[in-house]
Amino acid sequence: MHADAPAYAALERTFARLSALNGASGILGWDAQTQMPDGAAEGRADQVAVLRGLAHEILTGPAVADRLAEAGTEVLAPEQRANLAEMARSYRHAAAVPQDLVEASSRAVSRCEMTWRSARADSDFARLRPELAEVLRLQREIGAAKGAALGLAPYDALLDGYDPGMRRATIDPLFAELRAWLPGMIAAIRERQAAGVQPVPPEGPFPVETQRAVGLRLMEALGFDFARGRLDISLHPFCGGATDDVRITTRYDAGDYARALMGVLHETGHALYEQGRPTAWRHQPAGEARGMTLHESQSLIVEMQACRSEAFFDYLAPLLREAFGRSGPAWEAENLHRLATRVEPGFIRVDADEATYPAHILLRYELETALIAGDLAVADLPGAFNDGVRALLGLAVPNDRLGCLQDIHWPGGAWGYFPTYTLGALAAAQLFAAAKAAAPDLLPGLTRGDFAPLRDWLRAWVHARASLADTDTILAEATGRPLGTAAFRAHIEARYLG
Repeated sequence: MHADAPAYAALERTFARLSALNGASGILGWDAQTQMPDGAAEGRADQVAVLRGLAHEILTGPAVADRLAEAGTEVLAPEQRANLAEMARSYRHAAAVPQDLVEASSRAVSRCEMTWRSARADSDFARLRPELAEVLRLQREIGAAKGAALGLAPYDALLDGYDPGMRRATIDPLFAELRAWLPGMIAAIRERQAAGVQPVPPEGPFPVETQRAVGLRLMEALGFDFARGRLDISLHPFCGGATDDVRITTRYDAGDYARALMGVLHETGHALYEQGRPTAWRHQPAGEARGMTLHESQSLIVEMQACRSEAFFDYLAPLLREAFGRSGPAWEAENLHRLATRVEPGFIRVDADEATYPAHILLRYELETALIAGDLAVADLPGAFNDGVRALLGLAVPNDRLGCLQDIHWPGGAWGYFPTYTLGALAAAQLFAAAKAAAPDLLPGLTRGDFAPLRDWLRAWVHARASLADTDTILAEATGRPLGTAAFRAHIEARYLG
């Protein structure tokens, strides 16, 4: 059909080039967080800024605008039409932002990320404050520019870049529902757990190399393709890299094997989505993952829904006993499952249990919307963060390392990203319930480390859909309902109070 659609064909070639440029930026970003010496930070900032600026220049060139208009009149197949719509969405986002602002933001983010590392280690927010303020200033400009072009409020415009079609008008009612029932449920869970059998933590140390070996074995069981990806170490676990080269990371603690293990499972869920995208569209916008709500649902359906189930621990417990050469009551499946499903408020978001985790996101969402709106000054962020933790989790934050410095997202320029974590948890609960109904052998398979029933269902209903349909359509077709809190509430009640 390309012969009859020359404008569309030219666009496909352009977006394939953009995919290659974005992949190069992704690998440089992975390297900056895993391998790069600190002294190379300024040079790396320039390299990434140039690549992003070049991609922006190509995407916003007059040829693209002309071809988008022309391709809209051509005869296209439905999947090509979906791809064209995603091309147009990418163009509108990029064309709204001047290239000098793109490069300035990229450089500011690169500098701020490097400063964040040392500021976090030293619990020194004052060191980060001026650079974070500059990142925020530029994000406000980007949000305002995109908002003007897209007819959106600045925060919604930033959010749309991470989760196409998502708006505060959707998020606010969902989060209000969580605020209404979650605190009471957390209290009930903690009361029940306090009255029950207390789990016994296995004694360490747990050699890092053994932890890595266990993680690799679980990645293999999940279906991670090591010919197209790898596992490394970073300060903050992430999934990145490039198309057909998916890089995931975790961080190790010799005194706690579970932290790295669950990080590996979480990031592998992201990676399976990346590796499962449709080959025919891999370098086109329609072949990209459909936004961060669905992406987070894929990490959480693995880490929380599947790999904190009783069935999974029947498989995991003997694997851990063999790997670490231990035995005894602490290493039995029932005890390890109790540990993995312990509900207790804590300071660190990435280590939070699934019941208290949404509180961390409710706070960050409240703060970043206020920061973007100009209702909260960067200088006041630590105090506001600490007040929120006290109100939502009942904890007194002792220092900024355990408070507002713990996450890389704001220094990294990811404004409008945080709400997708809890939106992803809601979607994961809906998807897992639908998968169990469609594949009765799913839970029995987990007792043997067989993830094929879950993986195959996700590939068909989520991974292979990529961006060929919108998020609402993918969720509705896979689960029979729009995004809501009911499945998540039912899951929490069944796992912890049933």
